[in-house]
Amino acid sequence: MIRFEHVTKRYADGTTAVDDLSFEVAEGELVTLVGPSGCGKTTTMKMVNRLIEPTEGRIFVDGDDISAIDPVRLRRRIGYVIQQVGLFPHRTILENTATVPHLLGWKRGKGRERAAELLDLVGLDPSVYGDRYPEQLSGGQRQRVGVARALAADPPVLLMDEPFGAVDPVVRERLQNEFLKLQEQVRKTVLFVTHDIEEAVRLGDRIAVYGQGSIEQFDSPATVLGAPATPYVADFVGADRGLKRLSVTPIEEGDLDQPPVVHLDDSLARATERLRSEGARWAVVLDGQDNLHGWIPADGTGGAGAGDTVRAHARRMEAWLPVGAPLKQAFATMLQHDAGWIAVIDEESTGRFLGVLTPARLHEALRRSIDADAHAVPRAEVAVETVESVAR
Repeated sequence: MIRFEHVTKRYADGTTAVDDLSFEVAEGELVTLVGPSGCGKTTTMKMVNRLIEPTEGRIFVDGDDISAIDPVRLRRRIGYVIQQVGLFPHRTILENTATVPHLLGWKRGKGRERAAELLDLVGLDPSVYGDRYPEQLSGGQRQRVGVARALAADPPVLLMDEPFGAVDPVVRERLQNEFLKLQEQVRKTVLFVTHDIEEAVRLGDRIAVYGQGSIEQFDSPATVLGAPATPYVADFVGADRGLKRLSVTPIEEGDLDQPPVVHLDDSLARATERLRSEGARWAVVLDGQDNLHGWIPADGTGGAGAGDTVRAHARRMEAWLPVGAPLKQAFATMLQHDAGWIAVIDEESTGRFLGVLTPARLHEALRRSIDADAHAVPRAEVAVETVESVAR
């Protein structure tokens, strides 16, 4: 969808902002451009909509050489979101959102209908916010309007220049989450500029790590964190890149342990006797369809009657996640609930229990993920040395 071919931007004073840049962004892909201030990432993005003209090389959007397209026409087919949002203060939120459709000659009713649809999509009820003015919105709400406005004419390409950089960390994380959900629905081709490696890792399908005017590494977040291509990249992503990688490494079924399980209608006496004989301190409780219900300890069920079933004494399961959730979320859930393990379920089958993830298995999953990327093999094919395997 976007292709750079040997693109250079050199200014009259001899400064080279971008030097011989060549890369491609696939349709529907979100690529983050990350690097320190002055490295050329914003210049790269602005050349796509011809706010800055390249000195050498060619840029293609959807197969068209953009140098042959009128800049105004080009910009109207590319969404653009900036940190300062740039809303018109004298126009309502609905009018701001309908700006590009209006410029494209859409009928007023159609433009307002599209604007209302987009406001609703970004979580702003048009009946509540449509007639308000920008000054009546919070910073996070204005950023949502900026995203809605950029999407209003349904452009195939979206350029985002540090769009969440001006809000506080809590709002920023919320906006990132909402944007990821939105991207799942609209699947735009996105160039996203940021100086924050954690934001780049969290949002990007691929990351372009910039040095001075050139890309040092262009790869998936997991590979950039697990196998930095140069000492510069290793230094930029930080010594804690292993922790950052937790956020882009999903839980897989192969990462899970299989603990004892009991069912709701099992006899409590038999269930606890079996757990004690096996030396187990607890068991996962499932319903009749093997969906997660809770857990039960081998001891501590005082007051149990002779005919009691597990159902009467099962405890609520607080620490659980769906398979595919990032390891970072798993680690956070363990800490939040002071849990030595978390249950993992298959949400697509209404909660079927798959196994449990322990801290040791989480560590193994991270190590397998790093080794798998380093050797270009599936995670399941990687064996890691553990304390238990050494003991055997």
